[in-house]
Amino acid sequence: MISYKRHGLMLAGMILACSFLMTAVVGGQDPLPSWNDTAPKKTIIDFVNAVTDPGSKSFVDPEERVATFDNDGTLWVEYPMYTQILFALDRVKKLAPQHPEWKTRQPFKALLEGDMKTVAASGEKGVMEILMATHAGMTANQFGREVSDWLAANQQPRFKHLYTECIYQPQLELLEYLRANGFKNFIVSGGGIQFMRPMTKKAYGIPPEQVIGSSVISEFKIVDGQPEIIRMPKIGFIDDKAGKPVGIYEHIGRRPLLAFGNSDSDMQMIQYTKAGAGPRLGLYVHHTDAEREYAYDRESHVGKLDKVLDMADANGWIIVDMKKDWKRVFPWNKF
Repeated sequence: MISYKRHGLMLAGMILACSFLMTAVVGGQDPLPSWNDTAPKKTIIDFVNAVTDPGSKSFVDPEERVATFDNDGTLWVEYPMYTQILFALDRVKKLAPQHPEWKTRQPFKALLEGDMKTVAASGEKGVMEILMATHAGMTANQFGREVSDWLAANQQPRFKHLYTECIYQPQLELLEYLRANGFKNFIVSGGGIQFMRPMTKKAYGIPPEQVIGSSVISEFKIVDGQPEIIRMPKIGFIDDKAGKPVGIYEHIGRRPLLAFGNSDSDMQMIQYTKAGAGPRLGLYVHHTDAEREYAYDRESHVGKLDKVLDMADANGWIIVDMKKDWKRVFPWNKF
């Protein structure tokens, strides 16, 4: 026969359990509703649960919960051409009459001729050379305004939405899910750091100080009696491929628990992340959805995903198939 005291303890335990269950159902129903219920989603949720559960052997202190994301092709559309190159193209066309040497100098020649494959082949170094030549001498504020104005006025030609609206809804949910679980999210991209910073807070909820990217040399100068940061015609840092782990080391100072990319250029960031002690997660977006976005991988002139596909299984990297694993692609999609 159960005593009143024991009965009361059991009843209190049941109430507490029900309360916890209701909190879980009401407060955090499905943290990733735009992800299909396939293996990548389960892996992500299991990983987050493990590293945030104080009772788990895999528990990680909040200050160590760092997540890094590539930008182009991982958080927003990069195909058929990187947004930053299209931004630079407008500037090149505007300044071309003043620079006849661009007709024979690469990657400017290819850009003026519309040969985007050759431009893309020049990589982030080529992009930075274009930005360096077309924006040198501008103040930091001038460049930031030019970026913001361009992004506010230009649409992605296929989707007829601003480039800042062509961001991936499943990734927005993942960023929020990680934030809610004590993670600090960083962008680690080969794109220009000052090109990304004007848009990342509004688009992704990632403030400018949590953005790492390629850069030109900048100098402090007094201009017309005012202190200014001036962009110089010299490349400072290329945050691509092997540069990504270096950028993480120098700017964050902590090895990520989770890293997310979409191309072979992100492989070193994923390798660096996975090499750390304890639980680590490395993921890649595989662009397989020609209907809702684009389908490209091994032979692509942008976002080439080739070696990664061959090495993923042996290295424990998670390949997120856009067509199979994402229920919805863009915030404005209904499917």
